[in-house]
Amino acid sequence: MIDVKNPFEVKILLSYDNLHADTAPARAVRILKEDLELEGAKVIVAEHLEDTKAIFNSDPSIQAVMLGFECNRCQNTYDVVEDIRKINKRVPIFLMSSKNFASDVPTHILEKVSDFIWLLEDTLDFISGRVQAAIKRYRKSILPPMFKALAKFAKVHEYSWHTPGHTGGTAFLKTAAGRDFFNFFGEQIFRSDLSISVGELGSMLDHSGPIGESEKYMAEVFNSTRSYHVTNGTSTSNRIVLMASLTRDDICLCDRNCHKSVEHAMTLTGAIPTYLVPTRNQYGIIGPILPENLTSSAIKEAIKNNPLVKDNIDHTPKHAIITNSTYDGLCYQTTWVKDLLKESVSRIHFDEAWYGYAHFNPIYHDRYAMTFDVAKYGQNEPTIFATQSTHKLLAAFSQASMIHILDGKNAISHERFNESYMMHASTSPFYPIIASNDVSTAMMDAHGKDLTAGAIKEAIYFRKTVARINDEMKKAGTWFFNVWQPEKVTDPKTGEKVLFFEADDELLATNADCWVLHKGESWHGFGDIEEGYAMLDPIKVSVTTPGVMPDSSLADFGIPATLLTAYLDSKGIVVEKTTDFTCLFLFSIGVTKGKWGTLLNALFEFKKAYDYNVPIKLALPKVYDADPKRYENMGLKDLSNAMFAKMKELSTTKALAQAFSELPEPVMTPLEAYEKLVRNEVESLSLDEMAGRTVATGVVPYPPGIPLLMPGEKAGEADGIFLHYLKALEAFDEAFPEFSHDTHGVEVKDGKYYILCLKE
Repeated sequence: MIDVKNPFEVKILLSYDNLHADTAPARAVRILKEDLELEGAKVIVAEHLEDTKAIFNSDPSIQAVMLGFECNRCQNTYDVVEDIRKINKRVPIFLMSSKNFASDVPTHILEKVSDFIWLLEDTLDFISGRVQAAIKRYRKSILPPMFKALAKFAKVHEYSWHTPGHTGGTAFLKTAAGRDFFNFFGEQIFRSDLSISVGELGSMLDHSGPIGESEKYMAEVFNSTRSYHVTNGTSTSNRIVLMASLTRDDICLCDRNCHKSVEHAMTLTGAIPTYLVPTRNQYGIIGPILPENLTSSAIKEAIKNNPLVKDNIDHTPKHAIITNSTYDGLCYQTTWVKDLLKESVSRIHFDEAWYGYAHFNPIYHDRYAMTFDVAKYGQNEPTIFATQSTHKLLAAFSQASMIHILDGKNAISHERFNESYMMHASTSPFYPIIASNDVSTAMMDAHGKDLTAGAIKEAIYFRKTVARINDEMKKAGTWFFNVWQPEKVTDPKTGEKVLFFEADDELLATNADCWVLHKGESWHGFGDIEEGYAMLDPIKVSVTTPGVMPDSSLADFGIPATLLTAYLDSKGIVVEKTTDFTCLFLFSIGVTKGKWGTLLNALFEFKKAYDYNVPIKLALPKVYDADPKRYENMGLKDLSNAMFAKMKELSTTKALAQAFSELPEPVMTPLEAYEKLVRNEVESLSLDEMAGRTVATGVVPYPPGIPLLMPGEKAGEADGIFLHYLKALEAFDEAFPEFSHDTHGVEVKDGKYYILCLKE
């Protein structure tokens, strides 16, 4: 447990066999240990060399390692040194010996060792001082610039006469509720909540001081020309970039699989969106925009067919925004996308909110925005933007985000870009969010490859386990969940295909070809997609439930994924996203075997509860409590069958595919629709009243999270694909209100959907 009074406690790992022996070297080591403890260090003892690696692995806060070194066990010591250096390349490592064996130590070990300690030659005070000096140097090297300055300032204990008014948390201590609040978070969070008046930390608005140094450090680590801290999420990062790049009547090429913040940016800028439509498979999983739709001729055709693009405006697109990776984990080959789009547009923006880790593992090579060589990037190449949510799949506080820019053609100078930045940034930022961005950068700088490799391997272990169990269950004549992934991969050594769950772990963890959507393979459902264009991210795991066929029709037997999600929720397991027959799980750098082991166990429990038709009262107590009369005599299988039958009746999966197969007719820009909303030139209409009407707000069903209708677009005919899909969702929600869909832009009244439309 971390000592909140001493959050920067010094920890030293001491490994010495026979520490308690009555020998001169052992006595010297004990005295050295006591001296270091008197200086405030916590010394953790490994009495056997074999324990050293395990202890070091389990405690990353160890700031120095002292290894006993005797000639008869030197190779074992060398192995430990090698293992430690694989984990941490900077931590001081000392070899302790009573004799001078330095001349016998191999060069490759000498390069990895920080210093030698001759226990019976130098004074123990001197040795202790050298260890402490090495730790101080190490601490300075691991703390990034902004967090280092923040931690230093928090130790000063100055009286402040500036905001925030809680003054280091003391204001909260004056009431009972405030004291509980203070105790819950701990003193450090309050002492680091500071004002822009604190000059020692610099300014986020003018990018000066330690904050400015932190942004330069981010740019170096994330491979950009320049980078920016954002403290209110990637929604804001997207708005900053788009408002710096676009203005009224500029054409923006928008991935239809865009975040709501892109719609907001179109409203704020007055730009005209021309949509690029992604593909979709039988599960409703969103695929990439195909290469043929990114060619200059296809772009010109899309602009020509956009009713919002009038003859009197410039038909040259000013900006393109692509979601990478998709929510379900499909990653573009960004070099390919860049080469296609540069014929049409000079600024390409990749929304990588869920993909900030890609730069740190070679499996993602050429598949993220900042994959290019900054020093060699040509000025005739398009300027590239990446917006990333540090808090989503790296380690940072919520709302921590980054903007990375690679300057090329038609670059936006810092001075111009910063005007948009300041428009969206607070003059009172929460400094711990900036510090968490800073620390996340340092973590990835020092350990990015190891952290991402660990997450990938845990995801692979889980994927293989579920696939193997599915195969065994199928052979036994029963059902189990599966994972959306290749059924087989090619072993490059033999050229033969092997079942995914029988493939070598290292092959799956390091060979991107195992995850590429190969042309014509049935598992991915995207047909003849061009070879190498898209890849499935190993850490984004879609668990599939039975029920859907390759042609999107429903099978005779099926289990709605929403039912599984509700069951997992009752077990304290929160699913990232649920479609009709998939549940998405994110294997971030924080995932452990214990965590996914619990998930696997819950999947088994669901199967058992389903097969035995366990009463809803026991299987899903929250659902039962919502309507005890309805669920009194119903079991889990009964409910599943009823839900699946309703989905079949409504053809929800087919309706989804049809609804997103074409674009609605745009009548006006998002800005024009919003202006009418502000003027109250809108009315709330039921689905039965919406035929031919224009929506005032976006309608975004989750899943899949793609706008069905954007502000200013027509809802279509009463029996058209858009209203038909919404009516199917409405009917399902009315039949099963405990499993209702989350559709942004829809208000539910007495089981009926209502949407704001423009008055006629």
